[in-house]
Amino acid sequence: MGVFQELESRGYVFQITDPALAKILDQEHLVFYAGFDPTADSLHIGNLLVIMGMVHLQRAGHKPIGVMGGGTGLIGDPSGKSKERPLLLRDTMEKNLEGIRKQLEKFLDFSVGKSQALVVNNLDWLGHLNMIGFLRDIGKHFRVGEMLSRESVKQRLASEEGMSFTEFCYQLLQAYDFLHLRQHFNCRLQVGGSDQWGNITAGIELIRRLQQKEAYGMTFPLVTTASGAKFGKSESGTVWLDAEKTSRYQFYQYWIQTDDRDVVKYLKYFSLLKMSEIKEVEELVKKEPEKREAQRRLALEVTALVHGKDAARDAEIASGILFSEKLERLSDQELLSAFKQAPSFALARSELAKGVGLVEILHRCGMFESRAEAKRKIKEGGVYLNNQRIDDQNYSLNLEDLASEHFLVLRSGKKKYHLIRVD
Repeated sequence: MGVFQELESRGYVFQITDPALAKILDQEHLVFYAGFDPTADSLHIGNLLVIMGMVHLQRAGHKPIGVMGGGTGLIGDPSGKSKERPLLLRDTMEKNLEGIRKQLEKFLDFSVGKSQALVVNNLDWLGHLNMIGFLRDIGKHFRVGEMLSRESVKQRLASEEGMSFTEFCYQLLQAYDFLHLRQHFNCRLQVGGSDQWGNITAGIELIRRLQQKEAYGMTFPLVTTASGAKFGKSESGTVWLDAEKTSRYQFYQYWIQTDDRDVVKYLKYFSLLKMSEIKEVEELVKKEPEKREAQRRLALEVTALVHGKDAARDAEIASGILFSEKLERLSDQELLSAFKQAPSFALARSELAKGVGLVEILHRCGMFESRAEAKRKIKEGGVYLNNQRIDDQNYSLNLEDLASEHFLVLRSGKKKYHLIRVD
């Protein structure tokens, strides 16, 4: 199977600028690029489809360039945005660029070879542009009518926010990026999300006019969820690739909660499993959806790609602990791994040995503001000790309640945990 057919079978191909690209990708080795806006010091899972597309292309022998928008990021891409982004300071930009660069290194191969990945910063060439020269040499090739017809521009012009002249010029700068890369890196293909179609075609047209050379574009689809929820958002907000922003466990949990209707599609998008393996998993979804084997496989594969195999295994173990019927005979490290995000409270072993009321600890650890509220929650069946429901308001904790050598776990409702450390 050629790389284009592979991409098509996985659902990556949304638009291409030239039907000939399908054959070219299978017969030649191209230099291609994708751009990344440094609006934060980490990418998020909304960027993953483009990154995985780059991975597949590089594995087929094509050379990827990750273009960090150090220059265009100071302007802000209006595509897909309902209002203008805040302008970033240079120091913030540099910090963000470094964080994104490190993340791309986890996915792309930067070792020496024909398909060696590169990361470049477009501020290196945009920062030296002369305004008069740019308007004369580049600006004259753009027609205002065509620029106004871009979907991203029309949407913003129709909004209450409108569009600044700064943002309106963004498409000229991105087109110039493609021109520069074509000239200095022999880059012939740009890939990106479907919202980048207008910017990509603008760059191709500029290359044709100024260099009389061919260039191509390919966009990937907008990722959606069957339930209508926004992809890449969890209860706690954006799902980041940085473990400091979204813990490995939270990251794993996002994927394991995937809807049955989406899980096979996401395996095609976000894993490197062969299509034959995905087909086998798809059959399991049809026959035994209650086992959620596809979700487990998806969570394990994506977490391993982003955070490494060890982190993925730890997250899987933590998930198993968290959802087990009863927490018992576990190690301290296993519990700490599973509940590292939970608040903790210290309790003297001597006090626990004598026996201490559950209501008292629920109040002292801060789970409930009052003892009366703690009693009410117990009566309602909303309090759990080591994942076992407690319905006795007079329950007394003792050493036998420890789930490991030093810890016991309290829970209210489905997700409000407290880790009690006993020393």
